[in-house]
Amino acid sequence: QVQLVESGGGLVQAGGSLKLSCAASGRTFSRYSMAWFRQAPGKEREFVAVISWNGGSTGYADSVKDRFTISRENSKNTVYLQIDSLKPEDTAVYYCAAKPGGNTYYRKGYEYDYWGQGTQVTVSS
Repeated sequence: QVQLVESGGGLVQAGGSLKLSCAASGRTFSRYSMAWFRQAPGKEREFVAVISWNGGSTGYADSVKDRFTISRENSKNTVYLQIDSLKPEDTAVYYCAAKPGGNTYYRKGYEYDYWGQGTQVTVSS
């Protein structure tokens, strides 16, 4: 069992940056692939980024790959999402998710076993 808690969201002006964090409970964090998803108002949840269990491999949605960076510190049971050059269309609730094992090919929400409660990111124009 893994519990995930996101933080770091907020209200930011377009062009600004945020770094989201997702803290995981449990001693087996390093065995999980981790991903970030987001859901904007009135839209379906969408994949944003994924990182392998050891951080050696990452993957991004085409819409964010030049601006978002996913990373992890297994010693701190934490995964991060650095978001640069924020745009109003990045406004959404951002969720982290965990999958035992896995790899960076898993990019569908239903493929993940554990989810956080989400953190709101609002970008003003």
